[in-house]
Amino acid sequence: MTPFLSDSQDKHILLDDVIRQIKDLPTLPTVAQEMLSNLDDENTSLDMICEKVAMDQSLAAKTLRLANSSYFGANSKVVTLQQAVALLGIKNIKKLILMTTLANSFPTSRCRNFDSRAFWRHSIATAICAELISRTLKMKHDFAFTAGLLHDIGRLVLVTRFPKEYEQVIAHREQQDCYLLDAEQTVLGIDHVSVGLVLAMQWEFSDAIQDAISGHHQPDNKDLNPVAAIVHVANSIVHALDLSEVEHDLVPILSQHAWDTLGLSEVDYMAIFRETEMRFDAINQVVP
Repeated sequence: MTPFLSDSQDKHILLDDVIRQIKDLPTLPTVAQEMLSNLDDENTSLDMICEKVAMDQSLAAKTLRLANSSYFGANSKVVTLQQAVALLGIKNIKKLILMTTLANSFPTSRCRNFDSRAFWRHSIATAICAELISRTLKMKHDFAFTAGLLHDIGRLVLVTRFPKEYEQVIAHREQQDCYLLDAEQTVLGIDHVSVGLVLAMQWEFSDAIQDAISGHHQPDNKDLNPVAAIVHVANSIVHALDLSEVEHDLVPILSQHAWDTLGLSEVDYMAIFRETEMRFDAINQVVP
């Protein structure tokens, strides 16, 4: 055993430590809670959404930028929030609100070498890809988007609440050229999956989202919601497409069970790859 590993063992984190730190985190903002619980609520009015967006200057600017992006292809420049919301649609605006509020719910990490930009690039791209897979399967794609966005949320808890310890995780990952999940387990004795599940329970996420978080690396458990398999595959696709722009990124091992469960064709996947890249390019100009 190397001196590095023996030093790292002193930094193991107990689940009770995580629970205490999570209780100290602010609760999820009300507007994000509404987005999580009402993503598929068709009764939300455009006026209500405009009112929420108008209350946040930064969010209003992002909404206008997204509406004017090449992906949505407006015939003329969108200049008012009402025009932007009408063009984007209620569900896209809700997702934009959710992404923005989640990104602002965690303090800036003091963890050296943690790339928050890459983290959010990966989370947003996985959300988009999961939604496209779910749509192709004719499932509830709004849940898939949210689950994809939140699948690595436990990592944010670790880098913001245990920054010094997570620096050792990143160092071990680079030294051993291994997966971050394995580095977390070796150095901390805990990983972002178990931490993310604790946070999901604390913030009262739906069972489907909890399953996606707990099963996105190991989706073979038949008791898991099918969205876990969707997020697992989306996560691997996004790593393969290198949308987070992380040097020497490793593509996770793909579960044959999850791949077979989805049962999509090569044509389906090629369309999902292209659409993921196009939609991500538009969203990436705006958030986080």
